[in-house]
Amino acid sequence: MTSTIPSPTVGALDLGPLTLRAYALCILAGIVLAVWLTGRRLVARGYDSAVTLDVAAYAVILGIVGGRLYHVITTPGPYFGEGGSLVDALKIWNGGLGIWGAIALGALGAWIGCRRAGVSFLAFADAAAPGVALAQALGRWGNWFNNELYGGPTTLPWGLEIHEWDQAAGRAVTDASGDAVVLGTFHPTFLYESIFLVVLATALLVLDRRRRLAPGQLFGLYVAGYPVGRIVIERMRTDEAEMILGQRLNVWTSIAVFLLGVWIVWYTGRRAPADPADDGAEPPDRPRNEDPESQDVG
Repeated sequence: MTSTIPSPTVGALDLGPLTLRAYALCILAGIVLAVWLTGRRLVARGYDSAVTLDVAAYAVILGIVGGRLYHVITTPGPYFGEGGSLVDALKIWNGGLGIWGAIALGALGAWIGCRRAGVSFLAFADAAAPGVALAQALGRWGNWFNNELYGGPTTLPWGLEIHEWDQAAGRAVTDASGDAVVLGTFHPTFLYESIFLVVLATALLVLDRRRRLAPGQLFGLYVAGYPVGRIVIERMRTDEAEMILGQRLNVWTSIAVFLLGVWIVWYTGRRAPADPADDGAEPPDRPRNEDPESQDVG
């Protein structure tokens, strides 16, 4: 018998009037991990870890809004197409958060939060980058619970067994005998991406420890690094997607984000302070409200 990776047949748990969605719990676990790690790294940069929650409140809220907007705009069929429902655009617990929108508006939220808290945005972005990658890695397991975003058929030992899925009910469709209907065995692209993100986060942590980078460069490396893996994985996926010039929209978005990341690395390195000891964080004895924007981009 060929070994495969099983998929859950249930992705939601009803507790009276409350329904717990595994997808949402994975996202929440990722956020908690990212906030915790960012707080520890901010302390090393001379800040009070408490400011992490202040900034994260803006970043998380706008990040979720941005992620959902990107998904709805780039996957309009279920919401604006024939038989679609615009109300479903609000049901984020059913899945569907575009990482590009989440990063864009999440970064905007972090910038707003940093201004209000008197924190250098570049210092915060560098502190947050590894944690954000790990949050994405955890969040991808929500796709596993939802039996979604897989690749083509495969007979490899790590092939993923996928069920026909009732998204509204949050569980697999069953046949007349009550057994979950299996669609086949496919490449577990959610797992490939999760592993890649753990490797990326680890590389960022090691690089930050061993090399002296200009403020903002570590964040730029994250922005440039993630699309490298995403392009490969995106081309393996078989779910419906908007196509432009024969490529999935997310492939083109990945290329644009990669170039943006390269620019961030170049620009922040070019404008780095002459003093190599200045890593962009305010020293512990410096008042947090003293010229907080001196290290910010734009």
